[in-house]
Parts: sequence; C-alpha cells; structure tokens
Amino acid sequence: MVLQVKQEERISNPESRREDETGNTLRPRTLSEVIGQNQLVENLSILIEAAHKRSESLDHVLFYGPPGLGKTTLAHVLANEMNVNIKVTAGPAIERSGDLAAILTNLSRGDVLFIDEIHRLGKTVEEVLYPAMEDFSLDIVIGKGPSARSIRLKLPRFTVVGATTRLALLSAPLRARFGAVYRVDYYTQESLRQIVERAANLLGISCEDGGVEEIARRARGTPRVALRLMRRVRDFAEVRANGKLSREAALEAMELLRIDHLGLDEIDRMVLRTIIHKYDGGPVGLSTIAASISEEADTIMDVVEPYLLQLGFLGRTAKGRIATKKAYDHLDTDYPHNSSQPRLIK
Repeated sequence: MVLQVKQEERISNPESRREDETGNTLRPRTLSEVIGQNQLVENLSILIEAAHKRSESLDHVLFYGPPGLGKTTLAHVLANEMNVNIKVTAGPAIERSGDLAAILTNLSRGDVLFIDEIHRLGKTVEEVLYPAMEDFSLDIVIGKGPSARSIRLKLPRFTVVGATTRLALLSAPLRARFGAVYRVDYYTQESLRQIVERAANLLGISCEDGGVEEIARRARGTPRVALRLMRRVRDFAEVRANGKLSREAALEAMELLRIDHLGLDEIDRMVLRTIIHKYDGGPVGLSTIAASISEEADTIMDVVEPYLLQLGFLGRTAKGRIATKKAYDHLDTDYPHNSSQPRLIK
C-alpha cells in the first residue's frame, strides 16, 4: 500500500503556509544580515546607494525564482534600507482595477508596493498598473456611455517590487516596466547552515554543528524548508532527546519524516519509482506521471521537478521525462545500460 501525502502537508514543500509565519521574526532586516545570494546582494546594495545619492525612490524591481528562497524577505529589506513603508499584496488578491487604484492612492512618496505572485494579475489590473509604474499617474473613468470622461491623477513616486515563480507567465509589457530584474537562486549548503544556526540562536535553541549540518543537507537549497526542518527536529529533540539539536536527534527525526540524506521525501521517490518501474525509465509525459500517483501535474512541475532536475535525477526530452542513472543509483536499482533514451532538452 502506498501512503498518499498531500502536497500542503509535505515538510519539504517550499510553498508558504501558516506555520512559516512564525519565521517573520527571523527575517533579516538589512542587506548586511542577508546570508547567501552574494552577487544579488551586491547588485541591490549598488541600487540602494545610487538611489540614496540621488535622493530618489528605487527603480521598480522584479525578483523571480523557485518558492521559499526569500523574495518576500528581500522586498522588506529594500524597504528597510530605503527607510520607507512597504505595502504587501498578492496578484490573486487584486481582482478588480478599483482594488489596485485604492492601493496606489494610499501610497506615500518612496513607498514600496510589494506584489507577490505578480504573474497572476488580471489583464484589466495590469492596464492600470502600466501608467502607474511608468508615469506615476492613475487614469480613472468617471461616468458611463457618451458622458464618460477620463481623469488622470498624479501619484507620488513609488517603487513596485514584484515576485514570481513563473517568469514566463509574466506579460512582456509588464516585465519591460521593471528596471531591475534579478533571479533568486538556490542556496549553498554552507549558506543554509549559517541560516539555521542564526535562526536557532534567535529562538534560543541549543544546537550542535552536526545537527545543523544534517538539517542544511536536507533543505533542498531552500531556507524556508531548512527552517521548517529545524522546527521539526527541535520538537523531536524536546520529546525524545535531551532538547539539543544534535546530529543523532536530527538523523532520527529525518528517519521518522522519511527524508533521506539528499532531502528527498516519499513523493519525490514516488515520482522516480513511477518513471523507473512503471515506464521503464521513460520517456513518459508529465500528465501520465501525475495520473499514476494521483497528483496534480502543475504541482509536480512546480514543486517536485525543480529539485529532481537540480540533482540530475530527472531529464526532460521532447517525448517526456526520463530517469537518469543517478536516480537509479539513488534508489539502488540496476540501470539498463542498453537503454536508448532520447536526447535531453537543455
């Protein structure tokens, strides 16, 4: 019998959920506190210093990359560094153009408007955002029919900071209005180790280097997953161990959570086993994999696949997904050396 685990219940799912809200106090407030993403931090520091020297607001900034890597945190850091207020909203929350107009008219000079999942803005809402970003003006239509007239309101100069996990879904006109576009990439294990260590110190959790390293190794390059794992290991240590995040406590906790040394959980292994055992290593279509494990195709593509691709366990071809030799080795399965797999898509 295969144990079905809902995506929202997966501890290694990088999508935000309610329990992660406690991590708001752990967020860095300045660029000097940001761990990892060195090149991005350097670019942002230049952007901020130049804006300060000109006494101007920041140029519009767009962050893109996988979930859980700190795009929202960086938006708050920009606001703190500029010493301005930040208004936080999300693409799906702005349903009508009037909703956006209400937000824009309440902004003050230099304020940051952070729009998460900006690729999910509606077309009519985007049409209102274009002149606001470019000309800092808001076009309002009063009345209906022949008597309707358009009024243009001037807005204070503000900064839009957008975040998206799907850059390709962002319309070209909206993307062109961002003066600075940055990719937020996966973190190194050393960076994750420092993030976990810093969070443990802020929360007053007693930890050992070995325990921190085991958590960082399984965090899938994602700070949000690392902090979530740290909380689960802390719970285990308080109940079953001496209350300290030791290597032994971390290993036992990960065993109970069924997370292996590379950070793969049961759903990751289920996808790999499906490709290898049911479809002879592939190629097999994404929708077929999803139907085989009773999961949504979009969930597999957005949540499961990126990390498996990063590890080199999956390959994309014109005919579908294939399992690589690394995946066979990880699952301790014999690799069919005579297999003629199609060429990978780069």
